[in-house]
Amino acid sequence: MVGIDDVAKHAGVSTATVSRALSGRGYVSDATRAKVSASAEHLDYVVSSNASSLASGRTRNVGIVVPFLSEWYFSSVVEGAETALLRRGYDLTLYNLTGGGDDRRSVFEHFLLRRRVDAVIAVSLELSDDEVSSLHSLGKPLVSVGGVLPGVPSLTVVDSAMTSLSTEHLLSLGHTRIAHIGADSAFDRDFKVPTYRRKGYEQALRDAGITPDPALFRAADFTMKGGFRAAKQLLGQPRDRPTAIVAASDEMAIGSILAARDLGLNVPGDVSVSGVDDHQLADFFGLTTVAQFPKRQGERAVELLMEHLEPAPGSAQPAADLSSAERVPVPFELVVRSSTAAPKPSTA
Repeated sequence: MVGIDDVAKHAGVSTATVSRALSGRGYVSDATRAKVSASAEHLDYVVSSNASSLASGRTRNVGIVVPFLSEWYFSSVVEGAETALLRRGYDLTLYNLTGGGDDRRSVFEHFLLRRRVDAVIAVSLELSDDEVSSLHSLGKPLVSVGGVLPGVPSLTVVDSAMTSLSTEHLLSLGHTRIAHIGADSAFDRDFKVPTYRRKGYEQALRDAGITPDPALFRAADFTMKGGFRAAKQLLGQPRDRPTAIVAASDEMAIGSILAARDLGLNVPGDVSVSGVDDHQLADFFGLTTVAQFPKRQGERAVELLMEHLEPAPGSAQPAADLSSAERVPVPFELVVRSSTAAPKPSTA
């Protein structure tokens, strides 16, 4: 079996130089790196992950914890993180907490602490102080995506601002009777995203001089089916139905479009629909929405971790607890498609 000594002899360099060149850690000139890579390829040498881990104290493995993998946002964040990790030669271990409290305790009290991961990305999980301190005490950097954790680099988008922007778009078109399909406290998850999205909708109306009407709100579960059912109730009113709907997620917005069609209504002729997220199906349905780029969020989370796992040459190794970390804003933008238009002139 070809070993690192064989590669060093073939390339005419030391084994330490081979290690630095192939691991990407430590300075090696571009010419030397190319020579070592060519020798490794010629000899069919593959770096042993076990040997590399023993030598560096690192596993080149990052744990990602999500509450639901089946939902588009979470799977997209994971996809972005995985792509960024693979580019850097890291593996990914995924922990899906769909099972609830028992799964969560098992992950944070056993797997993340005892299994070999270099760092952790928590997606839309409001971790306790004990969970955070347990990871930090073992020197495992942590990044939060989707909500602010004290003392942890946190990639966050202002959820209220996204629904405000979606609502403001409809107001600019001339709509005043705008409904909202979102969630009440029964559907709130970690970081209370549904509540903040509802507040953004209501604030945009108030800023326009419109008092939010409780009759124009329907709670749903952030699924297409939930959005369909809620929109059926809103749009099925024989009198004074809303001329527009702001949904707190694209899946509910798509359900609203399907409900409108089921009732014989035209979108956007009879009712405009806008959402939040820029789901992979949004373009297919011509949905106007506010994009928050979840894949990019996953990539950015990895970039933040790498600043601590693999600092640039000459820089100091940051502390694992990252106590000076601040909120890292996530960009979002309005994407206008064909599901929104000015309301029909009143015939009254």
